[in-house]
Amino acid sequence: MFSRIKILLLTLLLSALIFAPTLSFALSPIRVTSSAFRNGGRIGSKYVFSGFGCTGKNVSPGIRWGRLPRGTKSVAVTVYDPDAPTGSGWWHWVVYDIPATVHALPEGAGTKDGHRLPAGSLQAVTDFGAPGYGGPCPPKGDRPHHYIVTVYALKTAKLPVSPTASPAQIGYFLHFATIGKGNLVGRYGR
Repeated sequence: MFSRIKILLLTLLLSALIFAPTLSFALSPIRVTSSAFRNGGRIGSKYVFSGFGCTGKNVSPGIRWGRLPRGTKSVAVTVYDPDAPTGSGWWHWVVYDIPATVHALPEGAGTKDGHRLPAGSLQAVTDFGAPGYGGPCPPKGDRPHHYIVTVYALKTAKLPVSPTASPAQIGYFLHFATIGKGNLVGRYGR
């Protein structure tokens, strides 16, 4: 009986050593805040899309983030609605190649031309069909949707994507370059 326990423990130890390089590591957490809404709070009409039956002002919210993990070379920010009735959610904003020295995007930075973004930052085309911020606009009668703001700390200064890359393509490269991330969730329904 005692030798079976030894063999089992030895097998578990060897397995852990063999497979340890393939195990995922914990990402460093990043604190994300906004003056526009609290985590789990309602997003105001100022930040709601103007179109598709919505009458907001379509102003991108100011987003701030705290300390970044050591080795961060750039930052990316996404706004995503997993509740959109599309089968794949809806990308509302994707900003990447933000310098690691930056810790905020000011309110209104998500214009199509991106002139208020930090120098060197780029915006992807969203599911609205153009670059820049597109605010919440869920279908009438849906439960309030969740809008997930994610800040990614990246180990690369520039993502290797074309200027016309889709949010899914950018997400692919974010997956492999992320060393830390944090979320803030807002809600909106009509």
